[in-house]
Amino acid sequence: MVTSDAPLNGRAIELITFRIGAQEFCIDVTSIREIRSWTTVTPIPHAPAFVLGVVNLRGIVLPIIDLSARLGFAPAEPTPRHAIMVAELHHQIVGLLVDGVSDIITVKSSDFQSPPDVASDIAKSFISGITSLEARLISKLNLDAVVPPTEARAA
Repeated sequence: MVTSDAPLNGRAIELITFRIGAQEFCIDVTSIREIRSWTTVTPIPHAPAFVLGVVNLRGIVLPIIDLSARLGFAPAEPTPRHAIMVAELHHQIVGLLVDGVSDIITVKSSDFQSPPDVASDIAKSFISGITSLEARLISKLNLDAVVPPTEARAA
């Protein structure tokens, strides 16, 4: 069973795919406002370890989340090849640092399968489904788990 973040009724949805290390993830394209190249951030004292800092985005203070660190992988070492996906979560705009943005795909929601039972409950909270596309396994990220409302306010 796919969680409530996953689309229902087998309809086609557009997803933006991106890489973190060797893994590929996706999120609903409507969640992304823009994609920007990496820029230096200003650190925030006592922020969670996955919050790299903030940048000024046309007058908006934008917190930047290291998605690799947030998902439990090694923290990213940002380079000009990294990208920041600007997303709106819980009525706040945040930047998600990823290794690279791949493309936009259209997938039927019925093509998603639940994460395997061997995954921990924490892992399952971050991944709402997995699909196979052209010999690639792509995990659909649950943005609500990436930045819960209380952490969005703190970021």
